[in-house]
This record gives sequence, C-alpha cells and structure tokens, in this order.
Amino acid sequence: MKKITFLLLILSSFIASAQEDAWVYFTDKPDAAFYLANPLEMLSQRSLDRRSAQNISLNVTDVPVSQTYITSVTNATGITVMAKSKWLNALHVRGSITNIQNLESLTFVDHIQFANSNLNSRNASSTAISEVNKNLETQVNFNYGNSSNQIQMLNGHLLHQQDYTGNGKIIAVLDAGFPGVSTASPFQRLFDNNKILGGYDFVNRNANFYTGGNHGTLVLSTMGGYVENQLVGTAPDAAYYLFITEDVASENPVEESYWVEAAEMADSLGVDVINTSLGYFTYNNPNYSYEYADMNGTTAFISRGADIAFSKGMICVVSAGNSGGSSNPHISAPADAINVLTVGAVNASENYATFSSIGPSFDGRVKPDVVAQGQNAVISDTSGNIGTASGTSFSGPIIAGMVASFWQALPNKTNAEIIQLIKQSAHLYSNPTIQMGYGIPDFSSALSLKTPSFSAEKMLLYPNPANNIVSLRLPNSVENAEILLYNNLGQPVLKAVLPANNATFSVSNLASGIYLYKIISSNNTQTGKLIKN
Repeated sequence: MKKITFLLLILSSFIASAQEDAWVYFTDKPDAAFYLANPLEMLSQRSLDRRSAQNISLNVTDVPVSQTYITSVTNATGITVMAKSKWLNALHVRGSITNIQNLESLTFVDHIQFANSNLNSRNASSTAISEVNKNLETQVNFNYGNSSNQIQMLNGHLLHQQDYTGNGKIIAVLDAGFPGVSTASPFQRLFDNNKILGGYDFVNRNANFYTGGNHGTLVLSTMGGYVENQLVGTAPDAAYYLFITEDVASENPVEESYWVEAAEMADSLGVDVINTSLGYFTYNNPNYSYEYADMNGTTAFISRGADIAFSKGMICVVSAGNSGGSSNPHISAPADAINVLTVGAVNASENYATFSSIGPSFDGRVKPDVVAQGQNAVISDTSGNIGTASGTSFSGPIIAGMVASFWQALPNKTNAEIIQLIKQSAHLYSNPTIQMGYGIPDFSSALSLKTPSFSAEKMLLYPNPANNIVSLRLPNSVENAEILLYNNLGQPVLKAVLPANNATFSVSNLASGIYLYKIISSNNTQTGKLIKN
C-alpha cells in the first residue's frame, strides 16, 4: 500500500508539473483611449485607408494588449509567454497546470482557457504524445508542366489580359517557411519589381523568413511565380508579406496563436488578402485535438481570429484540407470560420479531387465555398524547378491570387461584396455540394455580375468573438436597426436600437458565453451567434 501511495504521489506530481498550453484572457485594455485617439501608433496609414474605404470604424480590438499585463504574466512563476493577440486580448502561455491556474489571481485576468479541454473541466489526464503528418501536400512530381489550365479554369487569364494582375494589392502568406524564394529564378520578377515587402518568423521570433519548411515556397509560386511558358501565378504583380506561423517540428495549438498574431500584423501593415494553406484538427497531444463538432466557426482560436480579420476589411482565403478520403473527411480550422473563403480542390478536368476535405461546417454552413485545381497543380520548388503538386494547399493560393487580381478590377467593393460576387459566379451556386461548395468561380463573369445589395447579404456584426464594444455594419439604405441578444435559455439579455452612423453597443456587462442575436432592420432580419469572451 505504501508503494502504491508513493507511486500515486509521483503521478500526481508529474501531472501537476507537466507543461500545458493555455490562453489567458484579460478584462480590459487600460491604454485604449490613447491608442484610439492616436491610431497611427497602432496601425499603418494603409490599414486605416482600407478601413475608411469600407466604412469600418476603429474599436478596442485594434488596441495592443497592455504591456503591463504582458510583463506581469511573463514574470509569473513558471510561465512562458508564447504569443499574444490584441484582437482577442489574450496571451498564449505555457507552464504547469498549477502555475497557469495561479494566474487567475491577477485582478486583470478575466479567464483562462486550456488547450486541453479536459483541464477546463478540471479533469486532468495524462496521454501519450503521437506523431502527426505535417505535409499538407499529398505528392510532388517535378515534371514539366504548364500552368495555363489552373488559370483558364477560373477565366483568370481574361482578367490578366485586362491588366488585372494584382497590382496595388498586398497578399500576406502565412505558412511554414519560404526557403529559396530569395534565390530561385521563378521569384526573381517579384524582387525586380520590389514586390516582396518583408516578413517575419513567428515561430523562432526573428526576421529570417527565407527558411523553415518548403511548403510556403511552393504555395507562393502559384500566386507570384513567373517563368515564361511554364508558370505564371494568379497574381504576379501583387505585393507580398511572408510570415512563418507553422512549426514543422511539432503540431501544437500555439501555431494557431502564431497565426492570429501574424494576421494582426498583416492588418496593421495594410494587407488586403491573407492566404493560408494550413489547417488544424489533430495535434501531437490528443487532448489538444478537435472534433468535427468543434468545426462550427466559433470554437477554434484560429477561426475566431480569422473572422476578426474579415471584420477589419481583409479577405482570408483558406485551404479546406486534404482529409477527404480519410475516416474524418471534414474541413479543419480555420476553414470552418464563418467569413473566410474556404477552397477545396478539383483536378484538371474540373472533377472533385477525392483528397479534398468536405463540408458542411458542423453548424450546417456551405463549406468549402469554392474550388480550384489542386490535383497536379503547377508549382515551383525551392530550387526553381517547375513541377506539379497536389493538395488544397495549392487550390487555395491559386484562388487567393485571383481574389487580389479581381479586387484590383473592382477597387471600390468591400471585402464582403468581393466574396459574394465570387460565390455567385461559381458554377454550382444554385445547387452547392458538400464536396465542391458553390463550385468553380468564373472571375471574368463575376466582373459583370450585379453587386449584391447588403439587404440581401448578412449584416456584419464585429468583432465576434467580442470583449466589450460590438459594431454593426448596416446597408446604406438602412437608417437604423434593432439588436436583440438572448442567452442559452432563450431569455432576452440586451435590446437596443442602433443608428447607422453609430451602430455600436456594449456587451461588457454580459457573462462570457455564446448568445443568440436577432437584427431587425427595415428590409431584413438576421439571426446568428455572438461569442462574449
């Protein structure tokens, strides 16, 4: 009995001291008034211009996390700060269960969310670490190829012929690494025209982004690569920021936090389009992994961040995933995010590629949104060899480049209008499927489609998730709208009439959780979910 007791003590001590990942959410931002009065202290002029063009107001989510709070958490016993998010007013930390829980004693800590969901219910368990396949592309064959099919399938070449090649638009690529981009000839045209604007390695916290895994290099080549008669990217004249957010050595939720932090930097730099050929479902530690029920657009940290990115006026283009032929065929995070453009894959004959992850999202939304060629897509490797590769990792950026070129052609459209026009142009728009969503877009015909009125569109409630102040973007024809919030018992907890010129309301007095909302305007009624952090 003494031996058993001793072993139990050792096991309890091991569990208590094991390193866990968690998000620490703060109650407020004490510097908010200063930053909102001095926006250039937190955002570039280009970022402010993008918001102004789309009638997007600044709010507290734009304000940096309090440095005082960061310092206090950093100095706490046994805590390592891995990443931060101003949008979600949170830090990603690593430490023992006990040391992380001790942070709750800090007066400015609102709540703590462990990546291990068992710990959030205080049911700690020890689980063996498993290996996860990090390769998002399914195969690479370096044979001669011609990229005309993957562009002509989308009628993207017709935009190029009109000089809509992404010029004036900025794309941020969030990926695993970009070795060879600074030396391989297919990227030389970007350097000759000063189109690589910079980047950052969030994993290793340094400015050497021409390193890491080669996946980002292959992805970038489908948008910005150029070798005459061999490879022409879908946005050869766009400008690019290159951000490393994927750690090729492990699979851990901190990569979601790196991604959100990079998206926030992209926002502050004035980026228009974010491309990410990354997806998260299974982690090395199974306690961190998601289930299909989590693919609801509001659970995963990265998906919540992606939706906030949309609320800032950017378009996030996300690969659906390559699990279509597996026992878990559904999309991963952030492909489940409500306002991202999720891209599946077809082959050169425009038929569904069986590896492409399927929809719908768990809450029943159409996913993927659209598809493009992802089977035997033409790419460049790190040495400049032109070949083919398969995966939604490539159909995604092929679409992202076309989004930039298309938005160049319609510069006065909002991000929501651009996304809707792309969906409307797709060949399955009237009859979407779980494999291909709305289908293959026709970017040429999308130029002539009637711009959707916002009365027929979802009115935009942002940020969502929210901490304090929530804004509502209303159609130009609507003077005011009534917002009603209900708790999970169906009880009304908030009611307000919001004028179009100041459509904001506070949720600071509400408890953290999920609320149902109803927005009633003169010509539309909309319902949905609002998350309060």
